[in-house]
Amino acid sequence: MNLTDTHIHLHFPQYDADRSEVIARAIRGGINFFLDIGTDLEKSRKAIALADEYPEVYAAVGYHPHETKHAQEAELAELEKLVFHPKVVAIGEVGLDYFHEHSPRDVQKKLLRIFLAWYEQYRKPIIIHCRDAYEDLLTILREHTSLPYCGTLHCYSSNAATMKKYLDLGFYIAFGGALTYKKNDILREACALCPKDRLLLETDGPYLAPQSKRGERNEPLFMIETAECAAKLQGVSVEELADLTTANAKRLFGLTA
Repeated sequence: MNLTDTHIHLHFPQYDADRSEVIARAIRGGINFFLDIGTDLEKSRKAIALADEYPEVYAAVGYHPHETKHAQEAELAELEKLVFHPKVVAIGEVGLDYFHEHSPRDVQKKLLRIFLAWYEQYRKPIIIHCRDAYEDLLTILREHTSLPYCGTLHCYSSNAATMKKYLDLGFYIAFGGALTYKKNDILREACALCPKDRLLLETDGPYLAPQSKRGERNEPLFMIETAECAAKLQGVSVEELADLTTANAKRLFGLTA
């Protein structure tokens, strides 16, 4: 197996007791690359520290939309410096979340525009978080004229028609454990229609474990269940699906063995 977990938070405290074992289990199971995602300044620093410790781990730096209300100018200046670290391969996760709305919408939009400016300036891929905000996100993304985008829509959660709009902007589409949930036929339809050269897999661990592990702490090894589901939808073997999604991740993020 040759899988890549394109979105996980291995530095989160849920892994403090057995982080090295989680990573080792995943590698034995065929997960060869991990992209550890920062959600604020402190956690972005932790993601980089983890990437420095493990050759299979890469990092992304950003502010989750929930945390944008805490992002002060000085913190953003420090975060911007982290973009230049050699194992930082993306800006993210950043975006809009209207489901929980832990930060005001205008603040989320302001920060997203800042991160899009970084993306344009530094030419590192952007990892977008979006929940219940797909139309507003499209509006903001279309304000920027440097198409196509180089980035991914992480943990995709909408339908095939909406997915097509983001594909047209150049985005890759990442599917996680929610793909396996019994009542998620709309998401499975989107996955089946996603072009093979734009498809990515992720865990979003420690959250969103697949159906057979639902309610448990998610970990990279569990993404094999998601890969098996995606392979059936795409009409290929799980080994083929693993190879093509890892090739996509390498191409997008510049991952190397």
